[in-house]
Amino acid sequence: MAESVAAASILGHRPVCGGYLMRDVSIKRKSWNKTRFPAIEFLGGRIHVFSKPRNKSKADGFLLLSSIKALAVEITREVYSYREEKLPKRNDNSKTDGGFDPRPWLWPPINKADNPSLHNPLLRQERMGCGWLGAIFEWEGVLIEDNPEFEKQAWLALSQEEGKSPPPAFILKRIEGMKNEQAISEVLCWSRDPAQLRRMANRKEQIYHALQDGIYRLRPGSKEFVSVLMHYEIPMALVSMRPRKALESAIGTIGIENNFSVIVAAEDVHRGKPDPEMFVYAAQLLNYIPERCIVFGNSNQTVEAAHDARMKCVAVASKHPVFELGAADLVVRRLDELSVVDLKNLADIESAEFGSAEPEVELEEEKDSNTSCVDASFW
Repeated sequence: MAESVAAASILGHRPVCGGYLMRDVSIKRKSWNKTRFPAIEFLGGRIHVFSKPRNKSKADGFLLLSSIKALAVEITREVYSYREEKLPKRNDNSKTDGGFDPRPWLWPPINKADNPSLHNPLLRQERMGCGWLGAIFEWEGVLIEDNPEFEKQAWLALSQEEGKSPPPAFILKRIEGMKNEQAISEVLCWSRDPAQLRRMANRKEQIYHALQDGIYRLRPGSKEFVSVLMHYEIPMALVSMRPRKALESAIGTIGIENNFSVIVAAEDVHRGKPDPEMFVYAAQLLNYIPERCIVFGNSNQTVEAAHDARMKCVAVASKHPVFELGAADLVVRRLDELSVVDLKNLADIESAEFGSAEPEVELEEEKDSNTSCVDASFW
């Protein structure tokens, strides 16, 4: 690059005055041929000065200008190639997303939904369309009726058996959606021993299922909505912090075991909500990118976890009122209020995975003038 800059510099070509006439201190008109600098070439780090004939034709000036433009274009190419070399290398074969765009100045950005390995152009077009999406359902409060009183009684009974102080209401609200081991060790602080954590978590689930007595009741409109998604061949996943054995038994009791291609239970993850681990794992099993997955939940913890996983969230107002779930992308009272068109609108091509059309502009806050402060001499 240094050689290109040196070759196109002012020392090797026409001086600042160009081809126009100029005046010296004695107010005499002088031609540019008399005031130009000698030509300089950079060869192997050594400077060679040579003179050029004074009489120049218009054709020579045109060739000289063309050579300068060509050198300028070459310098520009070198600069942009240097910028590309400074960017971190990205391996297209790796499945991990580095979080950067290899050529950020290009528009439009790369479509994450596209899969160049698919040789069928119709399949690639279908993936890039808004119809390519997956659904992730929570179990309690979304598909079946939830009874939070049973959960509260199970924790109080466990605390009495273990000789611990009963957790207050705000603690019980905080551990909603958490994995039992996570709640016992991090919030309740009853034990840190893994064996004790597993024992107390299993005992709590036994108390809960004894209170529930194996009775499961589908929420109104949930089975109809699942049937609609089955008709449109939209893959579905079921996530819950219940043990897998109990979850599969409940699904078989209701008769919807064939509707879900993926089931994520408590044994499959390390942490529960608001950590997005279970939603991310479900999307990986569905083989869908997170931006094309829609989560159906009934709490603000679910909304937070879904958004942290870069997923859209539909909140079902089964336990909380509608106004408390305003952070969700859609809020409904029943699942049959939704249609496939609503889901496609959530997964449209203007989603976050394709980048925003215009950068957000932060507005400066105006300084409030203190009008209440008045000079005492005014009165």
